[in-house]
Amino acid sequence: MSKPLRVMTVFGTRPEAIKMAPLILKMRENKNFEPVTVVTAQHREMLDQVLKIFNITPDYDLNVMKPNQKLDALTARVLTGLTTIISQVNPDIVLVHGDTTTTFTAALACFYNQVPIGHVEAGLRTWDKYSPFPEEMNRQMTDVLADLYFAPTELSKRNLLKENHEADSIFVTGNTAIDALKETVRPDYQHNVLTQITPGNRVILLTMHRRENLGQPMDNVFQAVKEVVEQHKNVEVIYPVHLSPNVQKVAQRVLGQVNRVHLVAPLDVLDFHNLASKSDFIMTDSGGVQEEAPSLNKPVLVLRDETERPEGVAAGTLKLVGTDKNRVKKAMLELLTDSDLYTKMAEAKNPYGDGHAAQYILSDLRLYFSEIEKHSGNAERKN
Repeated sequence: MSKPLRVMTVFGTRPEAIKMAPLILKMRENKNFEPVTVVTAQHREMLDQVLKIFNITPDYDLNVMKPNQKLDALTARVLTGLTTIISQVNPDIVLVHGDTTTTFTAALACFYNQVPIGHVEAGLRTWDKYSPFPEEMNRQMTDVLADLYFAPTELSKRNLLKENHEADSIFVTGNTAIDALKETVRPDYQHNVLTQITPGNRVILLTMHRRENLGQPMDNVFQAVKEVVEQHKNVEVIYPVHLSPNVQKVAQRVLGQVNRVHLVAPLDVLDFHNLASKSDFIMTDSGGVQEEAPSLNKPVLVLRDETERPEGVAAGTLKLVGTDKNRVKKAMLELLTDSDLYTKMAEAKNPYGDGHAAQYILSDLRLYFSEIEKHSGNAERKN
């Protein structure tokens, strides 16, 4: 190609930053790309932790986060801010990730400005409009607007084909979350909470924060955790409690006084990946953790009734347990007492890629734009 591709990446939350960081780092190393990094700071503090760890300084920062922000107001702030930046930067393509409000709104801003959109982690589906909310429709609407689709798995590709997206615009790359693990997991890692764990005890890492689990579902899960820990003296739980007051309140009420349940502040990506690697298994309602854990050989109990990542369930590394107290408790006890089941889940093959997704995405971008240039007679980018 005659010029480096000017690639704008847009993201706003901690999970997006973790998964976009490998792409940004790879573009920095490659003279064929001119990366422009834009953050919306939909989540300010947790986003900044990731940026610091990966040594990424954004070129533009919208800093849109407000206390108790509503989706409509957040969408409006992101749309307005990104429209200005896009007109200034004039990117060849904008890459968005996943399923956040930032993701969809960035895609909409690109559409309004007639800029090509590449969707990293495209094609994930539950096919339920409100589960998860608002993520399911964010990703579906982003895929309606996108021009290129970087699907993590063959199943994600099939979902996109089912929606009549062009096969030539879909690339199966694996998930960049696996790339990120190579940068963060360290054999000599230490953390204060690990010094509080009795040697030889079983360690469960818990995360729970999704909107649909606030209230009674979260209470149910925490009650199950409390009962298991109180009944089994060799079990300890590490729970990084989300900053949401709605999560903090329930966590403190149910788990705050339970011995061997360690409530800690939200973890940065380096801490989380390393504590995950040192745990026995993970309980989570997070999407990204479902992808990361198989690479660490950790079984996962998914605290949701459905998942847009069924590949892990099919492979056997994930188990959907929902939020019913008795069902959650039963699943925990099975992993704690059935060594054959534990080994089967821990050793299941990772369905989410080989850790080179970022390189595959960049190669696909180059190929795509080379073909455009070939068919347009080396048309120059307007500046």
